[in-house]
Amino acid sequence: MRIGLVCPYSLTIPGGVQAQVLGLGRALRAQGHPTRVLAPCDGPPPDGWVTPLGNSMPTAANGSVAPLAPDLSAQLRLIRAANDEDFDVINVHEPLGPGVCITTLVVKPAPLVGTFHAAGVSGAYKTLGPVVRWLAGRLDLRCAVSADAEDLARTHLRGTYERVYNAIEIPLFAEAEPTPTDGTPTILFLGRHDERKGLEVLLDAVADLPRDIRLWIAGDGPDTARLQRRTSGDPRIEWLGRISDADKASRLRAATVYCAPSLRGESFGVVLLEAMAAGVPIVCSDLPGYRKVVRADADALLFAPGDTAGLARAVTAVLTDRDRAAALVASGRQRAETFSMDALATRYLELYAKVV
Repeated sequence: MRIGLVCPYSLTIPGGVQAQVLGLGRALRAQGHPTRVLAPCDGPPPDGWVTPLGNSMPTAANGSVAPLAPDLSAQLRLIRAANDEDFDVINVHEPLGPGVCITTLVVKPAPLVGTFHAAGVSGAYKTLGPVVRWLAGRLDLRCAVSADAEDLARTHLRGTYERVYNAIEIPLFAEAEPTPTDGTPTILFLGRHDERKGLEVLLDAVADLPRDIRLWIAGDGPDTARLQRRTSGDPRIEWLGRISDADKASRLRAATVYCAPSLRGESFGVVLLEAMAAGVPIVCSDLPGYRKVVRADADALLFAPGDTAGLARAVTAVLTDRDRAAALVASGRQRAETFSMDALATRYLELYAKVV
């Protein structure tokens, strides 16, 4: 089966959907199915089986800013590549993302499977109801990665959905070489620096954490400069900027605690799976999307979104109770095994066969 995977976001900028698409592509190819990913790339594509569609531009989406490619040249490259490849099926991820995904729906060069990732609210769905429903109607089969993603899509687009899940390439994290450290207890944050991801909540909690800790902050965003100025006098905080996928895996392997303090809008916590596979205890906010991945007090310690004191208590518990931390790691590793990318690829192949 010749399979095309279309991603609306630049593959050279880290992101959850991008990681899912690339991981799925690798797993499908490993199972013997010629697969190509078509997506924007700001620079060289990450692999030889990726067809770059041009550079992206920052675009507001789902309370954040997404690296999309809505320009005409990207659409023309998408149409040409899709026609040249003669795919048996095309899987469009975030199918109503502006740019190349919508173009794929309009031209429909092959049977289409759409995977909906977003959760929460969507202004575009509300204001462009008839248009987005028509576009969604171009899909031959619809998938959603979580109940929250399905609820958002069903509310505005109607239709029926196959429930799939996000997955990870477990060896990439379980076998990564840890970043060298000096033994200082280290908390790791990964994500965009904006209000939705809750970084400021974590920084507020630092005052209530032990003095002998270190906080690694990876990523960037609109709040980076302000938060750096605010914490400039604290030597415990290290700003890493954007890091590669390989560096992410190494940092997860080296961290003492992984903290995900998001406030909302998380349909499925893939980074929590990555942390569990890497063997690091997790402290995260109690969001529906995160509860799809972790079990409270078994795989992670949860706190109410925005609760600075609750976050500090949970992190301190992991840092000071080695037995509890070890139990979280053991349970998390078992949990991560149930979300392997190979199993997800097999599930998608069953769905693709329905529309081919």
